Amino acid sequence: MSFQYNKLRGRIKEICTTNEEFAKRMEFSAATLSAKLNNKSQWTQPEIYKAASILLIEPIDISSYFFTPSV
Repeated sequence: MSFQYNKLRGRIKEICTTNEEFAKRMEFSAATLSAKLNNKSQWTQPEIYKAASILLIEPIDISSYFFTPSV
């Protein structure tokens, strides 16, 4: 199953300005972040929690950023 990350991408730009800055804060390489945003690699629960913290996403809203199925 793949997921749509448009809302997450927008939040990354809003809070961190660039994917590179977000990757740095997540302690990811740019390639790792790209793989996750393009459904080549899955997010782990600790990564989702850390990303939500960095991006100021409330726990109740996590599903709309990380679990929106692609159509």
